[in-house]
Amino acid sequence: MLDSIYGAVALGLLYALMALGVYITFRILDFPDLTVDGSFATGGAIAAVMISNGYSPLLATLSAFAGGLLAGACTGLLHTKGKINGLLAGILMMIALYSINIRIMGKPNVSLVNMDTLISGIMKPIGVFILVMGIAVLAIKLLLDAFLHTDLGLALRATGDNERMIRSFGANTDGTKILGVSLSNGLVAVSGALIAQQGGFADVTMGVGMIVIGLASVIIGEAIFGARTVFIATLAVVFGSIIYRIVIALALRVELFKASDLKLVTALIVIVALVVPYVQRRAKQRSVARKRSAELLAAITTVKGGKS
Repeated sequence: MLDSIYGAVALGLLYALMALGVYITFRILDFPDLTVDGSFATGGAIAAVMISNGYSPLLATLSAFAGGLLAGACTGLLHTKGKINGLLAGILMMIALYSINIRIMGKPNVSLVNMDTLISGIMKPIGVFILVMGIAVLAIKLLLDAFLHTDLGLALRATGDNERMIRSFGANTDGTKILGVSLSNGLVAVSGALIAQQGGFADVTMGVGMIVIGLASVIIGEAIFGARTVFIATLAVVFGSIIYRIVIALALRVELFKASDLKLVTALIVIVALVVPYVQRRAKQRSVARKRSAELLAAITTVKGGKS
């Protein structure tokens, strides 16, 4: 059980960068970007091909980030300049990336078994891996926080909150959208590159369902820790990714579920994470309404008693 939890925490840290990318598009930009499923595999494909050809794992991971940036920029351009609906633009790019990823790898998958990667040197013991990855993810999270507090970052956040208002101040909302979607997919691609190095292979289908996992991490984190400030929101996303993986690991230990039920468990977790906060809000609203009704009734009774 303890080994499963340690493994879940380690995996949650690797997926945390992908969750941060999803947070940028879905929460900051309010942009339903489905490019994630494709750019995740793109990051893994670029890293795997470069490492298998003798390039430095660090250079391969940075190249994966660049590939993700490019994929996100294409989606942003389709939406802003091509005037294609954001959801459709993401779907089109996701479909295109499937073929592009096969082109990059030259085949459906590439093995990294027995090759030196960024992760191979710190895989054991698991405690060292968690510590190193935790520091790396925290550093990237803090860099993202710092960026979101710059003038450009504030313009990015304002674009998601009220695009018409920020445009009236002279901001280029098309540019901020392209930047946000690019940065999001860059982080997703880095996560894909790290997962490929951790798993020992890159596969063209490795990105299937990543958008749901990212959303689950964001929703779970916000439901537990809130999102009052950017610092808390991004920290909540990181912890949400870890908690999601722990819940998955514990759920799959239940005899009712099989390993093939992973996607079903994921869907159930997202449903619960969405429904529970809504039920809590409704219960709170009803409680407040009953309290106000009781106060109003008491006030009316007092007035009638005074008149009589």
